[in-house]
Amino acid sequence: MTIFRTPRSLLSVATALAIGVSAGVAQAQEYDLPRLLVIGTPGTSSGSFASTNGWAPVLQKQTGTVARIVPEDSETQRYRRLTERRDINMSSVSTAEMRFQTEGIGAYAGAQPVAQRIVWHHNDTPWGFVVSGDSDIETMDDLKKGGVRVAQGAFSPPMTTAVKEALPAYLGLSDKETDELLDFVPASSYVENCRSVVEGKADVAYCAPISSVLSEMEGAPGGIRWLNMDLDNKEAWDRFLEHRPMVVPTTISMGVSTAKGVDGLASNFVYSVPVDADDDFAYSMAKWFHKAHEDYKSTHPLATRMSEEIFRDYLDRSPLPIHAGTIRYLQEAGVWTEEDDTWNNDAIAKMDRWITARKAALEEAREKRVEASHNNEEFMAIFNKHTEGLESFRSRL
Repeated sequence: MTIFRTPRSLLSVATALAIGVSAGVAQAQEYDLPRLLVIGTPGTSSGSFASTNGWAPVLQKQTGTVARIVPEDSETQRYRRLTERRDINMSSVSTAEMRFQTEGIGAYAGAQPVAQRIVWHHNDTPWGFVVSGDSDIETMDDLKKGGVRVAQGAFSPPMTTAVKEALPAYLGLSDKETDELLDFVPASSYVENCRSVVEGKADVAYCAPISSVLSEMEGAPGGIRWLNMDLDNKEAWDRFLEHRPMVVPTTISMGVSTAKGVDGLASNFVYSVPVDADDDFAYSMAKWFHKAHEDYKSTHPLATRMSEEIFRDYLDRSPLPIHAGTIRYLQEAGVWTEEDDTWNNDAIAKMDRWITARKAALEEAREKRVEASHNNEEFMAIFNKHTEGLESFRSRL
């Protein structure tokens, strides 16, 4: 079976690499997979690249399919390789980036819009707000007492948004109250941002509990504590998601011991494909990811996040559509419901509206000979006219 047009060079690689994989022939009959599977991931230093390289040899051994992992640091280039060049079959992408790709945010405005679907959950990074162990700040509401110094990761726009916009919104603070009650302390690096709470430079910082620096901080005199972001406080979360729409409220289950069991949030990565990816391919990948999880989950810590249970939890929050082939397998596995059909159909319709509007914008730009670029004000006026009023993607509460 061929799921995409595969360049001759890749076919040659597949032919060469396929020699000697006869041990997987028997199991390969259970899965309708291509001889060569090309997967795009973020760069070689990323967990996505490392964890995909972890399960790929297991896939080859069990099915005979050779998985070639292609690291591509440029998110826009990886998107184009998946949707336009078609020289990768599946991409590991953050759900936040997938929203940008769909809605044409930033550099994606002038890119060819292509609908995508999720095949499986890849990994997630938990985040939360941390204070020193001897801090008198016990709850999120205590941040409203005034004179609170908040570390601001000036090196990262998403982290700046999280603390300067999403945090005050979660607390229900107006702009005036934010200026009066919170004092933002710039940090030039992630490590400096987190360490600031144990070094006395800030009272609270936005950090990921899986980071090695948090292990160091946990062992510092007095230790650290995490502020619980109550999952049941839907009004607060609704305000938070106005600014960080694709994070998922969750109870932290990985990372330093002080964070486990605390309600926080997660940033998710998924494996995505273009909407026209073959149903049998998506079905077979979903089936293998599920049935073989016990065999590959120890290949990398992030592979533990690829279980059916964690994917099922993500489906309860996902605003992004799932591939029909994956749905067919989840139905067979008994973990897809009628309620899932409802929200997924809504997600498909929403994505279709964005794709249709953006195609119309590009067509008008072509007719008027306007350069399709996010740096071109004339094009962005056309873009905004066609996309005005469309509902943005955001995690479901």
